[in-house]
Amino acid sequence: MFAIFAQLRFNKVERMFVIKGVRMDKQTLRDFCMGLKGTEETFPFDAETAVYKVMGKMFALIPLERADDLPPTISLKCDPTLAQMLRQTYAAVQPGYHLNKKHWNTVTCDDTIPPDEVFSWIEDSYALVVKGLRKKDRAELGALEK
Repeated sequence: MFAIFAQLRFNKVERMFVIKGVRMDKQTLRDFCMGLKGTEETFPFDAETAVYKVMGKMFALIPLERADDLPPTISLKCDPTLAQMLRQTYAAVQPGYHLNKKHWNTVTCDDTIPPDEVFSWIEDSYALVVKGLRKKDRAELGALEK
């Protein structure tokens, strides 16, 4: 599905990933999250923090007020064991900012983590939330077109 990420390069001048013309910026993260079935973008905390939910349950947060010259960040739900492992493996993965640090990681999308990894973690976060949905909600999600 993500074969295009094999042609990844880091643009040091603009300090962001470029993947066949796709930049690893806030909008790319937002678009990826919104591409997952049944996802809605909400702003329950403030106008600057986009929260992505599936069937009303949060799976990702992106702070939009972050300066454009800094790499974007995204907070993702994660299995507690995997969360610890990712923090030990990548300096850009930290305990969730203002979130339950056992279950959430905040990822800085800089040149130390390939975008396909970040996209995979977004999918994992989504799947973890879907797995925890009530049977009725999972069935409703399954019936959606997108």
